[in-house]
Amino acid sequence: MTVLYTTDHEWLRIEGDTATIGITDHAQSQLGDVVFVELPKVGRQLKKAEPAAVVESVKAASDVYAPITGEVLEVNDTLSSEPALINSDAAGKAWIFKLKIADKSELGGLMNEAAYKAHTA
Repeated sequence: MTVLYTTDHEWLRIEGDTATIGITDHAQSQLGDVVFVELPKVGRQLKKAEPAAVVESVKAASDVYAPITGEVLEVNDTLSSEPALINSDAAGKAWIFKLKIADKSELGGLMNEAAYKAHTA
């Protein structure tokens, strides 16, 4: 399993041909208390950098972008009833959606943990 990051503060956990995607702890701390999550539809084809989901907090609404091209395989329905899970476990139980990876070469443009930490420092 590999974990990669985007400059837009999404994380991807890569397992085989599937990427589990969520927002980073840094992103949730900037947003504040999350009150609503709009999930993408299962089966939706997403292009890299296309808005895929929306996370709304008491401060602002923020798009979650598709970090790579692929098809939405699954969404985390728990976030519909428990959006604050993003605040308590952004990098774990609060994953937002899973994508079937269309083009693994797109992963090359993403950051590892050390590069992401430097990006947010």
